[in-house]
Amino acid sequence: MYHFIVSQKIRRSFADLNAGRYEAIVAQFAGPHRHLMVGQHALAGERHTPAATARWYARLQRLLPGLQFQLDSIAVSGWPWDTHALVSWKDGFTLPDGSPGNNQGVHAFRIAWGKIRSMEVHCDTERLRSYLARMQALGLDEAHAEPITE
Repeated sequence: MYHFIVSQKIRRSFADLNAGRYEAIVAQFAGPHRHLMVGQHALAGERHTPAATARWYARLQRLLPGLQFQLDSIAVSGWPWDTHALVSWKDGFTLPDGSPGNNQGVHAFRIAWGKIRSMEVHCDTERLRSYLARMQALGLDEAHAEPITE
């Protein structure tokens, strides 16, 4: 039953992302946490505070407005004090020139007592870098900004 509840909460979180309710996502993180996106690009890096994670989600919303996730699978294991979850997904978005973009990947979560202690985003970083390069060429300088880290 507990794993089902965690799975449903994760589904609601991705629904919040799809609806642009990013502040609801940041509230789910523990005070100190690990928020990591792999790669060498403007969305990469590691954050540890709610403030830095909020800045990252604000950047994500500016760079990929209308971002939509389709969840393929959710796997949950562990106990309330040490829960692990993996979410496999595909996404879609529209680039500033109107052309479509997409990616696929996995979110890996570590949760304790209902708060996210760690989240890692793994996706096709080369594909993402190429989209960000196109955005920069279209005049969106933030697409080439340094990662938000602490």
